Amino acid sequence: QVQLQAFGGGLVQAGGYLRLSCASSVGTLSNYNMGWFRQAPGKEREFVAFISWRGSTTYYADSVKGRFTISRDTAKNTGYLQMNTLKPTDTAVYYCAAGGRLPAYYTASQYNYWGQGTHVTVSS
Repeated sequence: QVQLQAFGGGLVQAGGYLRLSCASSVGTLSNYNMGWFRQAPGKEREFVAFISWRGSTTYYADSVKGRFTISRDTAKNTGYLQMNTLKPTDTAVYYCAAGGRLPAYYTASQYNYWGQGTHVTVSS
């Protein structure tokens, strides 16, 4: 079991960058596959990125491919989402999650543990 906390969100101009972090205060995050999802106002939660528990496999939503990078630091028990070249359409609450199972890594219901979300606002 893990307890996740996501942080690092904020307000940034279009073209800027942010790095989100997801830390676990309980348990070992490196034992789990990890994902990032986001939910914009009035929209459903959508998949953003996935990283396997070993860190050897990553997947991205088409909308963020080439701009976002998911990673993890086993020693720090923390996962990251580096977001570059941000667009106003990236504005959302971002959630980290753990426990996702292949092959449906893009499905929220496959994840057992969720952080509380961190707000990202990209201004034009």
